[in-house]
Amino acid sequence: MTSRTAVRARPPHGGQASRASRTGARRAARQAYARTARRRNALLWGVVVAGVVALIAAMLWSARSTSDATSRPAPDFVLTNTNGTTVRLAGFRGRNVVLYFNEGAGCQACLLQMVDIERNAAQFAAANVTVLPIVMNTAEQIKADMAANGVRTPFLIDDGAVSAAYGTLGKGMHEGLPGHSFVLIDAEGTQRWYGEYPSMFLSSADLLDQIRRHLP
Repeated sequence: MTSRTAVRARPPHGGQASRASRTGARRAARQAYARTARRRNALLWGVVVAGVVALIAAMLWSARSTSDATSRPAPDFVLTNTNGTTVRLAGFRGRNVVLYFNEGAGCQACLLQMVDIERNAAQFAAANVTVLPIVMNTAEQIKADMAANGVRTPFLIDDGAVSAAYGTLGKGMHEGLPGHSFVLIDAEGTQRWYGEYPSMFLSSADLLDQIRRHLP
């Protein structure tokens, strides 16, 4: 009696092997899943890093300035400014002129550029330079932004013809608007330098440096 009970209490050898096999299979499955998860995570991080690198590269590329020091006769123009005054480029003969093309209303950086220029007005005057900001807005639109930023220099209102004549259209964020551009015209009416700044700002010190370097 005791012997039969002992025999029934021992699990058959086949059952032990089966359980061991199932345990091994589950372990192998977990290990395979862990390896797959590691590969997936590594791939995901690789994609994220590649995206970040591409974004940084695009930002650096878009922020690169371009410069052209080719001398050419500056196209003359007649525009009305935000004070209602008619302004002709030829009327500035004897003075150096910087045309500041920008996106205008809604572009805070564009207005802050003029704030910085006005802050350094004495240095521009000492270099015999008049800065003429040019936008493709209505007078009412840009005057609202001027008032909000305390800008006093009248803006010239362009219908696009002058911006196109100086090759500034589509250089910024909007295809039909000028970018953040500066054109230096000497006292004789000759264009001496063109600078495009997608970073949307050029300090007055750097602008004055460009002016001094390119004037005859």
